[in-house]
Amino acid sequence: MNQTDRCDHPKGVGERVFLTADWQHLAMLNYEVDARLLLPFVPPGTELDCWREKTYMSLVGFRFLNTRIFGLASIPMHSNFDEVNLRFYVRRNEGNEVRRGVVFIREIVPRLAIAFVARTFYNENYVCMPMAHEIRASEDNRLQVEYRWRCGQDWSGIRVETNGDCTLPSEGSAEQFITEHYWGYAAQPNGGCVEYRVAHPSWKVWQVRNAVFKGATEQLYGKELAAVVQGQPASAFLAEGSAVSVMRGRRL
Repeated sequence: MNQTDRCDHPKGVGERVFLTADWQHLAMLNYEVDARLLLPFVPPGTELDCWREKTYMSLVGFRFLNTRIFGLASIPMHSNFDEVNLRFYVRRNEGNEVRRGVVFIREIVPRLAIAFVARTFYNENYVCMPMAHEIRASEDNRLQVEYRWRCGQDWSGIRVETNGDCTLPSEGSAEQFITEHYWGYAAQPNGGCVEYRVAHPSWKVWQVRNAVFKGATEQLYGKELAAVVQGQPASAFLAEGSAVSVMRGRRL
């Protein structure tokens, strides 16, 4: 991927910014998955995007900070929060441009208003659950980052511990593939899908020496995808994050 593929450029003609925020400390557990399990979730007009002929799904936890919608301050107590999502990767051709994007299977947030806004504007699969996080730095400058959520009476969570320095992913790496999808796609109830652009610079990442998921997932993701998430991830890393702009979507 070259620099012109990246979507940290100014907004395009006719685009309107829907949301701005800072995304920080993105813990990413990445699973190789049978493409057939994801096909029912692929929005019309897109196709699965693969890395080295392998299909990936990621469980991602991160901090959502300084959130503003249409440039206005968010509802009190709703500007800083955690999110955990299960996502996979698609692509769509627009003329000579290949748009590489993300589809969310399920997104967890701790506030009902946040879930309501996302479902209303994009038909994204948000649910509201109690959540918590912990971010600690050790004496040797390693970071321990954990995100937890409660489904019913049971808590689930992901935790990573970094190893080494934070650097930009190498060209053509799995880390670059995972972090540099700059479009979102959401299937709509009455057919078609909504496409929206997500603008941010390339993210630096830490490799991790320990990545753990614990908890129940079948109620959230269904039996087959839950079995994938309960298994060993193919890779894991922590992305530094940045300021992010999410553009208004358009119907395809």
